[in-house]
Amino acid sequence: MNDSFSLNRANWDERAPIHAASEAYSVNRFVEDQSFISDVVRFDLPLLGEITGLTGIHLQCHIGTDTVSLARLGATMTGLDFSPASLAEGKALAAAVDLDIRFIESNVYDAPAAVDGRTFDLVYTGIGAICWLPSIERWASTVAALLSPGGRLFIREGHPMLWAIDDERDDAIVVTHPYFETAEPLVWDDDSTYVETTEVITSTVSHEWNHGIGELMTALLGQGLTITSFVEHQSVPWDALPGQLTEVEHGEYVLTDRPERLPLTYTLTATKPL
Repeated sequence: MNDSFSLNRANWDERAPIHAASEAYSVNRFVEDQSFISDVVRFDLPLLGEITGLTGIHLQCHIGTDTVSLARLGATMTGLDFSPASLAEGKALAAAVDLDIRFIESNVYDAPAAVDGRTFDLVYTGIGAICWLPSIERWASTVAALLSPGGRLFIREGHPMLWAIDDERDDAIVVTHPYFETAEPLVWDDDSTYVETTEVITSTVSHEWNHGIGELMTALLGQGLTITSFVEHQSVPWDALPGQLTEVEHGEYVLTDRPERLPLTYTLTATKPL
């Protein structure tokens, strides 16, 4: 697992400045427009609800655009990520928009110790995060430890069915990869990233794991959390299946042919009992 984290950290350290410079992350818009929030968080708003006055921690916050967005909605935010390069971009963005956001370097499983046992009203995990973690049970344990009594978890994530699809096929939807969590990771060797860029990544190897919906819910229930909502979506905020998706509004993509066939993302909320 340590090798996996090291490989993934090196990969994300290279991605961070590329993402910060890309149009996809809209860093300049955050600086130019004090009311601007990310498309990802804007999509979340109907299920996220009111967060003004809450303390929140954003796990796997990357370069902090969603963390800044949550702060602009009124939460006092902490961002946590294992990539120092990503955190440097997040700190720079927060400073540029004059927001007091604490950024902490830590892998997710060490988060409770990294925040010195502090707990939060909101634990937020954004899109494309938990696939980098080998154990959904350890993740759920982390979430429970970080939540204050009465606090809530919010996660929107790529659907495990999407992660199981062969994204190199543009002629059919073919299930190639595991739906369920496996002991060994999926190993990728890729010098590109998911934003438009001419940059080439040199730390090309990364490790990922899928986590089935039942595994996710069972892990959260096993920590004593109450699942309060679960919604599957037909859209995903990047071109996850090239050649098979059509972009719609706010940077979301849907299947071009019969989008009702496949959930691409889901949102889950849960609370910790008082």
